[in-house]
Amino acid sequence: MLLSPAPPAQIATAQPATEQRQVAGLAAPAEIVVDRHGLAHIYAASERDAYFLQGYNVARDRLWQIDLWRKRGLGRLSASFGPAYVRQDRAARLFLYRGSMAAEWTRYAPGSQARYAAFAAGINAYVDEVLAGTRPLPPEFRLTGSRPERWDATDAVRIRSNTLVSNAKNEVLRARVACAAGIDADRLRVRLYPEHRPVLPAGLDPCVVTADVLADYMLATQEVSFAGVTAPAAGLSDGSNNWVVAGRRTATGRPILANDPHRALQVPSIRYVVHLEAPGLSLIGAGEPAVPGVSFGHNDRAAFGLTIFNTDQEDLQVHDLRPGRPDEYRYKGGWRRMRTVREVIPVKSGRAVAVTLKFTHAGPVLKQDAAAGRGFSLRTVWMEPGASGYAAASWLASAKSWSDFARAAAHWGTPPLNLVWADVSGETGWIASGLAPQRRGSDGLLPVPGDGRYDWQGFRRDLPQVRNPVAGWLATANEMNQPAGAEPAGYEWADRSRIDRISQVLAADSTMSVDDAAALQNDTVSFLSARLRALLDQVEPRSDRSRAALALVRGWNGDVRADSAAAAIYETWVTQHLSQTLVVRVAPVLTPILDAHSPDAALRVLETRDLLLGPDPNAAVRAVLTDSLEATVAQLTRLLGPDMTEWRWERLHTLDLKPAVASLAPPDLAAKMRIGPVAVSGSSSTPGVTGYRGSSFAAVHGASVRMVMDVGNWDASRFLNMPGLSGDPDSPHYRDQLPGWLSGQYAPLSFSRAAVNAVAEQVIRLEPRR
Repeated sequence: MLLSPAPPAQIATAQPATEQRQVAGLAAPAEIVVDRHGLAHIYAASERDAYFLQGYNVARDRLWQIDLWRKRGLGRLSASFGPAYVRQDRAARLFLYRGSMAAEWTRYAPGSQARYAAFAAGINAYVDEVLAGTRPLPPEFRLTGSRPERWDATDAVRIRSNTLVSNAKNEVLRARVACAAGIDADRLRVRLYPEHRPVLPAGLDPCVVTADVLADYMLATQEVSFAGVTAPAAGLSDGSNNWVVAGRRTATGRPILANDPHRALQVPSIRYVVHLEAPGLSLIGAGEPAVPGVSFGHNDRAAFGLTIFNTDQEDLQVHDLRPGRPDEYRYKGGWRRMRTVREVIPVKSGRAVAVTLKFTHAGPVLKQDAAAGRGFSLRTVWMEPGASGYAAASWLASAKSWSDFARAAAHWGTPPLNLVWADVSGETGWIASGLAPQRRGSDGLLPVPGDGRYDWQGFRRDLPQVRNPVAGWLATANEMNQPAGAEPAGYEWADRSRIDRISQVLAADSTMSVDDAAALQNDTVSFLSARLRALLDQVEPRSDRSRAALALVRGWNGDVRADSAAAAIYETWVTQHLSQTLVVRVAPVLTPILDAHSPDAALRVLETRDLLLGPDPNAAVRAVLTDSLEATVAQLTRLLGPDMTEWRWERLHTLDLKPAVASLAPPDLAAKMRIGPVAVSGSSSTPGVTGYRGSSFAAVHGASVRMVMDVGNWDASRFLNMPGLSGDPDSPHYRDQLPGWLSGQYAPLSFSRAAVNAVAEQVIRLEPRR
């Protein structure tokens, strides 16, 4: 059930607590008003001070998180945590931006360099207070015997290992599948949109692409582990949702923009909502904690949102090395020497380690095998000027019109996004954004020879957009949404389950309200389930128990509710057994290669009676469905017991949040850091995503933030930042938004000063320290 927040005027408030602080580096008096939901509203005398205080405030709430993010990204973990992190530090340094900083800053909105400098200065002001003992040292630093470090203005933009692309990983998997079973067998692993048979690049032997090629890539992009415990990977995603509805189809006559980007479910939250007010700046929304500004939200004139637009932004290149000179590789008919960078990694309680980093014309060298005469490097948009993750959101802060929005989209680097827009004049729309490579001779789906034949030919300028959609609404959910016949920007898109359900609801609702939009963000109907149910007549159950399970799924409406037995059967069937059974039957050689399975791909093979199924595809379909159902019933009997009336999805599917560093904590602190376990509804294929991985049903991905914006009546907007805005386990705002995230109850996204004052919990008055 959705519970609406009371309007600010109806909320009786106690007098907020007040605090006075003097802060070095602040230019003029300012205030931070923290509301009862932990949201910081920053009021400053200048834009510079606003971004300074954004940095100061995020350090106040999330110092351990942003400090770890910076150390990981810059390759400085060993300096704080010791020699076990040297390999990860070296890997991270391969992916630092090493180009011209002048070229970098010109790609972002005017004044961005000053904003980043102010933001870093604000973080440093708080770090200095902590190191001086005037502010508490967060417990994570004590657990690891480390201290926070000061920031440089360029740190956040030089770090590139946090961008959200995974094309290289799929290229390696596809090459390994092609080597083991032929390129057509890749249809068992993933469905491509539009339908397409991958083209093996001339000169590529897929069998030279081994599983360890991306070892450094994976190290650079993985979360930091403590005592062998690693947080869920921030880059893995079950996608995101956004939609915009024109005023003519809403209850109020004003546009509504809704956004719920899905990322790793972590504590602290992977995102941070903040409100900035200064002369010339009025901005509220969510962003990456270590990046100034916000990446989605609204200013005083317009709202903007995002989801990933799955452009293929990476190519793995395979190089022939020169015999006897392994630092040279074949390129354009001759030999070219790798660029070498030597760095020293400082190590806590140990001797500093000298490392050598190598780069081809394409990018960082990931593997060099002199004996085999082969090397691998990565061409990625990460390394381009202006490709720092979400940094181009600086253009959105002051965007007031469609032309401003289009300019922002044109400057976007990474990650590639579906940007949606709604403004107070009533304009709505969508623009696909991000650097999209123009390839020559390759579809981007497999590694390519690195001899120059497959070098990119610049970047495309023809990505699609829609202004004021005829239907009065549009939505994106990471699906393939390019027009028919357009040159694909990529082939690896989300299945259509979420977008089809969202579209069904939006098309049927001609008077959408903020409540309706919030309900849709929490919707747990799986359209993917209808595809399995359409095949159930092919199942030939072999026992009464299997017949009973089949009957439950057949009579089910596809709602993946926590209390549903049918949901438990369906989810176990399609994620744990359907694809696995299919692979064993059709191409068992792939079993050790595939560490993840796609229900969408498996269902497509079964639905189309794919040639991969052999000479009698109908018999194969019956066998795969029947065998996988039997395996499902056997597994659920082991996990949930023989009484099928006791089977419920919530007994399998739970959320349990623990920061990796909690593995170092004493039991009382570890318990305080932990949030959960709690039962959750939904799955990877529902609009209200609660995704899980592999053989575990534990929810690890979902909406990091939910936001519904009533364009023009901003105080009626609402949000959730799961599980809370604070990173301090002693704070009431560490976990206070989890109940609302589970139940659909939102917090007000208060914007006017009157609305903020009505929900104020604490006022921090700041003066410059002279």
